[in-house]
Amino acid sequence: MNTIILDGDSLTIKDTVRIARQGAKVALADAARAEIIKVRNYIEENWLTENAPPTYGFNTGVGKLKDYAINQADNDRFQRNIVLSHCSGIGVPASEEIVRAMMAVRINAFCLGVSGLRIEVVDRLVEMLNRGVHPVVPIQGSVGASGDLAPLAHMVSVLIGYEEAEAYYQGERMPAPQALEKAGISPIAFDLKAKDCLALINGNSLCAAMAVLNLHDAEMLMKTADAAGALSLEAIRGEQAAFDPRIHLVRKQPGQIATAENVRRIIEGSRRTTEAARAVRLEDDILHPKHTARVQDQYSFRCLPQVHGSCRDQLEHAKELITRELNAATDNPLVFWNELGALEFLSGGNFHCEPIAFAMDILTIALVEIGNISERRLFSLCDTTLNYGLPPNLAGKPIGLNYGYGIISTAAASVASENKTLAFPAVADSIPTKSSQEDHVSMATWACRKTRQVVDNMPKILGVECLLAARAIFLTEEALGGYKLGAGSQALYDALRDAIPFQQEDSYMPKQTTPALEIVRSGAFLEAIENKIGALK
Repeated sequence: MNTIILDGDSLTIKDTVRIARQGAKVALADAARAEIIKVRNYIEENWLTENAPPTYGFNTGVGKLKDYAINQADNDRFQRNIVLSHCSGIGVPASEEIVRAMMAVRINAFCLGVSGLRIEVVDRLVEMLNRGVHPVVPIQGSVGASGDLAPLAHMVSVLIGYEEAEAYYQGERMPAPQALEKAGISPIAFDLKAKDCLALINGNSLCAAMAVLNLHDAEMLMKTADAAGALSLEAIRGEQAAFDPRIHLVRKQPGQIATAENVRRIIEGSRRTTEAARAVRLEDDILHPKHTARVQDQYSFRCLPQVHGSCRDQLEHAKELITRELNAATDNPLVFWNELGALEFLSGGNFHCEPIAFAMDILTIALVEIGNISERRLFSLCDTTLNYGLPPNLAGKPIGLNYGYGIISTAAASVASENKTLAFPAVADSIPTKSSQEDHVSMATWACRKTRQVVDNMPKILGVECLLAARAIFLTEEALGGYKLGAGSQALYDALRDAIPFQQEDSYMPKQTTPALEIVRSGAFLEAIENKIGALK
């Protein structure tokens, strides 16, 4: 696997996922390394003196204690004390993939050369990441204000080899010095110098890491939702006109255009979604004693491109926001060269995680909508007033003795409703902290965490839709078997039939729901279709 070169400017979501999940290694770009060294040399030559002007976190306390001076003689001890006092996270540890992504984002921020820390510190963090030393980082405790202070402090406690800090190495949790030693990194206490600690802990790297993984998984889920919707369209013998490219081109919304194209490609060649197939009256059709042209389907089918497409557009906006954050300097203060060739320290607020909070709140709402419309489609498949003759509850014969799939439909509804309660934007909340020194916070970490809850819920809804759509097609094979599915739809149906033991009579539901949810969660559902018709947009 190629090493990913970090330069502070070109880190992508895809590369961050490779680092987080595939163990890709990182290295500093030569130019970035040179600038970090140049900046630090100037600091040590000109600023590490007792008469240096007060500079936040460099020779002063931090937070509300900014007005208290720190002597140069005490600065090493001060750096260590900041680490220990800020290791105040609570809750379960963040996953290994989140921690790896967090470390990569933090390293990349230093490559801009405006953080002022020593190259030895950056190299040690690179070494920890590449050798698989993953600090134990409690997932709760950040309000996304001065970045992710507590989570990053836990990371730094391992970096300095603090004996009570913990890390995972090769899947085993152990004291930090032991993990470092096993990985071939010196376990001897590593001292931080002026500005090192604040550069390490004062940034948005935990939020950015979680956001990256959320976005990557959400993108796969949105493609999967297009495929699930297409299979449901086949199940109800839906109308194709709503996906005609001319309709979507005049709307001019890129996500809508892409979604409609995905559905068209999946159902291409379908005879089941034609007027001839719709003319076949199924025996359980209680509303249509004789055939009349369908004309148009209900919104959850007909407006699928408009709804899925709008959600895709929000995903793209969130990706832009997060990609910028991956390549941003987010600590404070920052150092810049002036026109005289000297460094200036500037205090600002780049650590504030507002962009990430907005990105994740937007993504959450988009995913909730995908789940809402999916639930409406799967509900329709079970309802005899909406499904054009499919058996009630998709029950096998004899109906009544067999109950069918009404309860699994209800389970999906429960998850969709749970998602709705997670849609309230975290960024709309704020709670003052640090004696109101940090009087407005972003709550970005919570935004990321609840987005993950919705991401984890989505395969449950989409999996049920896939299960019910496949069940509907299975039950009507005798009556409609002569009307073939589109090539993509057939690939999806075959993948589901290979995993799910459908029978005419009801069977033990977990034997069907578990593989249906897993085929969506694992990406196998999407893989089946892309192997057949190529990558979806």
